[in-house]
Amino acid sequence: MSGLGPSDSALLDTILKEAPIGFALFDAACRFQRVNPTLAAVYGVAEEECLGLRPADALGPADAAAHETALAAVLTGDRDLCSEHRFPAAGDGDGHWALSWFPVHDGAGDTDGVALIAVDLGEKNVRRRTEERYRALLAATNQVVWTARTDGEVTEDCPEWRAVTGQSLEEYVGRGWLEAVHPDDRPRVERAWDDAVADRTLFDETFRVRTRSGDHRHFRSRALLINGETVSEWVGHNTDVTTQHEGDEMRQRLTQQLGEAALRTVRLQKATADLAEALTVAEVVQAMAEIGRSAVGADRTGVAELDDGGTRLRVIGASGVPERGRPAGAGKDALMGLTVRDLRPRFAGGPAELRALLEEEEHEAAGAEPAPGERAWAALPLLSGGKPIGALGFSYAAAREVPDEEKVFLEALAGQCALALERAKLFEREHRTAEALQASLLPEALPEVQGVRMRAFYRSGTQHVQVGGDWYDAFPLPDGRVAGVLGDVMGKGIKAATGMSRVRNALRALAFSMPEPADVLTGLDRMFDATEGADQVTTLVYFVLDPETGQIDLSNAGHLPPLVVTESTEPWLLETEPDTPLGVRAERGHHKFFVQPGNTVVLYSDGLVENRRRSVASGLEELVTVASQAPPEVVGDPQHMLQYLVEGMLAGYEQDDDVTLLAVHLPVIEAAPEE
Repeated sequence: MSGLGPSDSALLDTILKEAPIGFALFDAACRFQRVNPTLAAVYGVAEEECLGLRPADALGPADAAAHETALAAVLTGDRDLCSEHRFPAAGDGDGHWALSWFPVHDGAGDTDGVALIAVDLGEKNVRRRTEERYRALLAATNQVVWTARTDGEVTEDCPEWRAVTGQSLEEYVGRGWLEAVHPDDRPRVERAWDDAVADRTLFDETFRVRTRSGDHRHFRSRALLINGETVSEWVGHNTDVTTQHEGDEMRQRLTQQLGEAALRTVRLQKATADLAEALTVAEVVQAMAEIGRSAVGADRTGVAELDDGGTRLRVIGASGVPERGRPAGAGKDALMGLTVRDLRPRFAGGPAELRALLEEEEHEAAGAEPAPGERAWAALPLLSGGKPIGALGFSYAAAREVPDEEKVFLEALAGQCALALERAKLFEREHRTAEALQASLLPEALPEVQGVRMRAFYRSGTQHVQVGGDWYDAFPLPDGRVAGVLGDVMGKGIKAATGMSRVRNALRALAFSMPEPADVLTGLDRMFDATEGADQVTTLVYFVLDPETGQIDLSNAGHLPPLVVTESTEPWLLETEPDTPLGVRAERGHHKFFVQPGNTVVLYSDGLVENRRRSVASGLEELVTVASQAPPEVVGDPQHMLQYLVEGMLAGYEQDDDVTLLAVHLPVIEAAPEE
């Protein structure tokens, strides 16, 4: 309401003083800002008595209630309102007035107030002049007023509309005004106008209009069927809402762009998390296939790496091994080759674009048909330290263009894929090295001793690349007996492995000079004090077995109790009081028992019975239970017994530590038949 110029203000002042209709202007707080003499006379008060007051403070109760209700409806709904009201205080006429309420908008298109037009329904033969005044008033607020017959046909000229569209009077009347509506909007607008005319309901549509200059502007058109004493017709007004519409579109675009940017950020974070969990090359390829489907919308995803010479690009299969001898296709394989050569992303939105690109680059796949089901492609280099290590490729089943924002996302994704691929290859190299080191620290074979069958089992923790501290060993002694040991050095890595190697070598040396278990452990304590750190915890079980008698002499340095499995009775644990771990000075104990023919003694590490979901105590109970359920053919075979125990104890649990077992079995010696 504050946007009128000097000429507009003068025009409005003239209309306010001379119009035979009532006029009032209210602000957004429903306070009178203007009242012309005609309406003030209807109210029965002076003009200045209304200014700055709400209707409830200036008018009678009935008149105030009608005004307050109409003002609230127009301000909250941003819509026109027509009503009739009788003013008991009216001096002239029969006091029956038609009230038309209109929202007044500021330059930004927001509702800034309400205009009230009051027409005396008792006044005769003044409709035309009233209508002209009404149009003049609305012109000041950028409104184009028009009328039509009850059947929807326009018969009266609207110069303001024709000034906008450039139509002649003949082109405008009837339904010619629809010719100025944008072709894409016209069917909707014409259908809405027909429905409003047929149902005699409010017509309210927003559409684009071709202007005199040939461009298009957005208009909102509203019309209501007026039934008077002498005439019935449609009265409507058109408002140019281009600025408001452009502002809404800009807000929608910004909101959409912000939403898409946030979604891309979430997708990249999710992809980064998934790739961080991939330890092996095969897992990286699998993760990228899922990311390509869910985050990129690709139908196929390929990861390729350069060979050691850096000259040939090889696609990595699902097993994590590069596919050798695979022919290069004309789709993503070809683009991956180009992107590694040029070190920049490559995109092809359709087959024609792909063919042109390959011909331009004189690629060997030029002229070849792409793989079935591929209609668009994207390829990005995988870089490490600025040097290419491979390529990432996507193919789509439908032709599509990749927008700039999506290209930025794909480049960031390729960076995460390169990091994951390098990390996985390093992991696999370290894992192979750890396995080789672990194997070198364990005996190549167990000794073959008459009357004894010995078997061992070792499996490293799957999630570790470092060498573990578990070990076992067995060797014959000069006196015909056989010695065996199973131990565990706390920790992982080179420190644990070297400590385990020193203990293993020292134990062998001590066993050949003084083989009795208590003596060997006492000697190991002295060596441990001299060579190992205070934080190096090592436990072990060491035994000496006489194959002829079945006697076992055993010492336990803080390790888990051995398991004894028999053919005729329930299995049990050798619950001897264990001594302290190595290096903790204490008098070493010595335990003697006999192994009957057909029985098996099993030594094992804590990885068999303990994990994150199972304590050592419950694990030991479960070990005895599993062993008691072993069938006879398993009890008589130490190799099968070890496999049976491992499968039974690890079923349903995730292995997170090394698992090591050593079994000593005394077979039943059948008597030779008499001759």
